[in-house]
Formats: sequence, structure tokens, C-alpha cells
Amino acid sequence: MKALIITVAGTATRFNKDTSRDTLKCLYFQENPRYSLLYQILDKARSLDKYIIVGGYLFEELSAFINCNLQEFKDKIELVYNSHYEDYGSGYSLIKGIEAVSSECDEVIFVEGDLFYDGGSFEQVISSNNNVITANREFITSRKSVVLYVDMNGHIHYLYDTKHLSLEIAEPFQAIYNSAQIWKFLSVERLSGVIRNLTPTQIRGTNLEIIQGYFGSLPLDTMQFVPVDTWYNCNTVSDYNIVYSLIKQHEINK
Repeated sequence: MKALIITVAGTATRFNKDTSRDTLKCLYFQENPRYSLLYQILDKARSLDKYIIVGGYLFEELSAFINCNLQEFKDKIELVYNSHYEDYGSGYSLIKGIEAVSSECDEVIFVEGDLFYDGGSFEQVISSNNNVITANREFITSRKSVVLYVDMNGHIHYLYDTKHLSLEIAEPFQAIYNSAQIWKFLSVERLSGVIRNLTPTQIRGTNLEIIQGYFGSLPLDTMQFVPVDTWYNCNTVSDYNIVYSLIKQHEINK
């Protein structure tokens, strides 16, 4: 069984500066709900067996949207509530998602819910027989990048500044990438072990605590790097409008 974890619990402060009312980034759409980020993520994951959606902020709105607009996916959806969406970091949503994974599941894909990406790249993630880490093709900046680098011993490291001010790598490295924030885990047992061993501080931290714990000591030859051809992190309505235009253009070109 293959499960997809989607985390959408955050308060979307930057995004809602440009909206007439507060909403979730993954639910915002123009014209039709199928142009929402959440629909687009699920539409590209139809071959997977389970969707675990972790919400928090505006949880009732999320539940209502699923019931009204995502009926075609409803049988596969499990909605999970993160009660610490305001006072903990993004890692707690991933923890809640992992805890909801069935014992029958042998593969987990994790996607952040404010992303848009092309289906071809995501299909490479789904079909891979390895653990997967992804990279996008954007320039690396402290303002918006999650940095992935490989040290001289071949170990993976992630960097992110929650204040969006600066990044620092204090050691030599072999390669550096801008993470596409999509991951595939082949060992649910290892993933569960990572969250069991988190410190109280790590539990309150970002999801990179879990990602680093899982991938940091894995040999590179057990992973597949997947470059994501089309990738947007929709932090603002302007970002979403670009995505909406891409979706419409793709429909015209079909």
C-alpha cells in the first residue's frame, strides 16, 4: 500500500494579505475547485492508495471543502487534526501524518500542501523503487529556499531559515540543491523510529527534523534524486495566479 501525506495546517499569513477573507492556500482557487492546489495534488496521485491530509487552521473549512469538492477522492482520504498548528512548527503536522499511516503501508510520499508541480516529475517519485529526494530548478535564496546539500562523506543535509534572512554551510560540500519539498520513504519502520527518537525541542521544530533524521545517514546509492521540471511554492496569491495560468494553458494544449 502506498500513502500520500499532505500537510496543510499552517495559518497562511502571507497568502491571506491579498485575499478578501482568510482561507487555506491549498483551497484557494479561481473559476473552479479543480484549480485549487489540493485538487491538483490529489489529481496527480490517483495511483496511490491513501491520502492523509493533516489540517489545523480553518479545519472546518478544509473538511467542508473535501466533502463538497473532492468527492471523487473521498474514499481514499483520511483527515487528521493538528492541535498545535499555532504553537509548534511544521514538523508536528508530519508527525501526525506518520502516526496515521496504516501498518499495511509500505511506502509513504510526503508533499507540502502549498506546492504545485508537474505530473511527469511526480510520476517519477511514485514509480521509483528507491527512497526519493527532490530538487527544483529555482535559484537558491534565503528568502524562500529549503537547501539540500551533500557533504564530503556523502551525507544529506537540509537547511532552512524560518526568518528568511540568511543561510550558512560551515563545511565543505559536494553538491547543493534547492529542495522541491517532496520526499518518498521506503521504510515506514525507519520513519516511525525517527519520530519516536525526536527530542521535545525537535517535536516543536520544522518538518526538516524528521526529513534529516530519515535521510541524513542513508547511503546515497539507496536514494533517487528527482529534479522537478515545473515547481511553484504558492506563498502569495500572485504565486497562485501564475499556477492558475499554467493549468489553463496546459488544458488548452491537451
